[in-house]
Amino acid sequence: VQLQAYGGGLVQAGGSLTLSCVVSEFTFNSKAIGWFRETPGNEREAVSCIGTTDGEKSYATSVKGRFTISIDTAKKTVYLQMNALESEDTARYYCAAEPGWCSGKASMQRAWGQGTLVTVSS
Repeated sequence: VQLQAYGGGLVQAGGSLTLSCVVSEFTFNSKAIGWFRETPGNEREAVSCIGTTDGEKSYATSVKGRFTISIDTAKKTVYLQMNALESEDTARYYCAAEPGWCSGKASMQRAWGQGTLVTVSS
């Protein structure tokens, strides 16, 4: 398994949750790991991305200022700290191996984790 996502759950609006993505060494060498989310009937959308070598970060406009992506290179784990959660953040979250840079495009991902469900109650 190349990527494994953990940490989803049920949280009240305004609360916080941290997702983790454990990445195999081979996949870690893809140089960028992204977080995406998907809701029923909608396309998978990019949430955030981080470079595994340069640490460069990017965020979707909808989560900027509320979500923080980080990386522990020793553990080969990418985290997504989610604060001030809103009901619109309810989705299944996936981590993915980007094609060498933060493309932000689901169609370009090399591999996907299994997804973890985040439910925000209002």
